Amino acid sequence: MSKITSLQNPKVKHVVRLRKRRERDQEGLFLIEGYRELSRALSFEIETLFISKEHFLGSNEPELIEKIIQKGAELFEVTPQVFEKLSYRDRPDGLIAIAKQKRLGLEEMTLSDSPLIVVCEAIEKPGNLGTILRSSDAAGADCVIVCDRCTDIYNPNVVRASVGTLFTKPIVETTTLDTIAFLKEKGISIVATTPHTDVIYTDSDLSGPIALVMGCEQLGLTETFLKAADIQVRIPMKGIADSLNVAAATTLVLFEAVRQKNARPLSR
Repeated sequence: MSKITSLQNPKVKHVVRLRKRRERDQEGLFLIEGYRELSRALSFEIETLFISKEHFLGSNEPELIEKIIQKGAELFEVTPQVFEKLSYRDRPDGLIAIAKQKRLGLEEMTLSDSPLIVVCEAIEKPGNLGTILRSSDAAGADCVIVCDRCTDIYNPNVVRASVGTLFTKPIVETTTLDTIAFLKEKGISIVATTPHTDVIYTDSDLSGPIALVMGCEQLGLTETFLKAADIQVRIPMKGIADSLNVAAATTLVLFEAVRQKNARPLSR
């Protein structure tokens, strides 16, 4: 295992460059930081792992490091000062890696008999997208489709906000039009969330095959999705705000769909 002590080391500079979307897109690589995130990313190809033992928070790190090495990653120990240069967190835990991105197409997704799909159209904030991924994992959604992306799914803040669930759900990046065509072909109802409808989400039938579509934070869904929707639903608001944060709204409607799918007729 090599040790890096210089902030000017080319590998250190490479990690810093990968914080930028252009570099990630050009190289097809991204950063994964944190024990929990890396433990959930073992299905990805991890090229390089940097460790700082002084930053470890527990005693399980050696076992995870060994698993990553066995999968072919190159290991570098770095000084605490160097690790703090590599890290993009306020409280680093001593593990950061470079991994290869995965790009899936719509045709590569495996869906259940009654799919629950989350569609994100032009979500702008990495923290919101990461939280939506986390909620989608918790709700057992089949997959997440990101349409007309504004935020890179491999942004370090998406990885962090998703707490590694980025690696547990199939994610597809595509266009709005291709997504609509795919959902119509598969017979999956498009449920558009918008404040401009009288239909409350709890009063709608969300028990069948559905795609829950969430729009960008500022403008909501485009007319294209609103016109293509089989159902338009809203969350009732009692205060002065006309809508919730998009990640919070996604979580509410997702778990209502889960509740309906799991509901059983009352025995008489």
